[in-house]
Amino acid sequence: MVIVGVMQQQDVWNVDVAQRYDMPGIGMFAPEVLGPTVDRLAELAGDGPALEFAIGTGRVAVPLAERGVSVTGIELSSPMIDRLRTKADESIIPVIVGDMASAVAPGTYTLVYLVYNTISNLLTQAEQVACFRNAARHLRPGGRFVIELWVPELRKLPPGQQATVWHCESGSIGLDVYDVSRQHVVSHHFTFDESGQARLACSPHRYIWPAELDLMAQMARFELETRHADWTGAEFTAESRSHVSVYRIPPNLEDHRLGFRR
Repeated sequence: MVIVGVMQQQDVWNVDVAQRYDMPGIGMFAPEVLGPTVDRLAELAGDGPALEFAIGTGRVAVPLAERGVSVTGIELSSPMIDRLRTKADESIIPVIVGDMASAVAPGTYTLVYLVYNTISNLLTQAEQVACFRNAARHLRPGGRFVIELWVPELRKLPPGQQATVWHCESGSIGLDVYDVSRQHVVSHHFTFDESGQARLACSPHRYIWPAELDLMAQMARFELETRHADWTGAEFTAESRSHVSVYRIPPNLEDHRLGFRR
């Protein structure tokens, strides 16, 4: 097992990762993946501005801004922001450098969103709860917080084993190593070039069950509005491997942000 839990997120999302992060047309950048994501977020934002937590290189923010949505971002990694700046400057997509659990962007928003499992990059329950409260702090009454997250695959773990294979294809293998006592998982992604040389990228996560996520939302005064298995609106079932959950601040909740001021 590679011990990555002690690494800081700045170490994980470094210059090397930022340079290799974008994969136009494939994976999470494939049109069939990215298109429905942007469509749904644009619908939820409506005529209001949107705030993306952990905006990264702008995979979602850039096409969302091209749809006419005013997008601001929060991002901890300077190398990821540098990659974003090759696609959109500060006047188009402003970015606040900081942690999504505590950094504050100016103004208020109709939509805050956090995609592709990124809330699990926060490695404690307290940080994840703080992320919900930070989203609430930024939202107008009636505003929505959208989270895309995978469902922990613990049912795949045979007794006495710690790891599952989550991805396997020519030149690439993904392995998740679980520490169920701490609700942690380290994702290992091995890639192999034509010479047989291997490259390993690791990222630590704290996995969250949907019911626990809902409790975090309640603590920040959110209500669960919808939960689907994907961005197209497929039904969420016990067999779903991921979910898109939409939480909403009640429109009649008076001055809901008072409880979350720093």
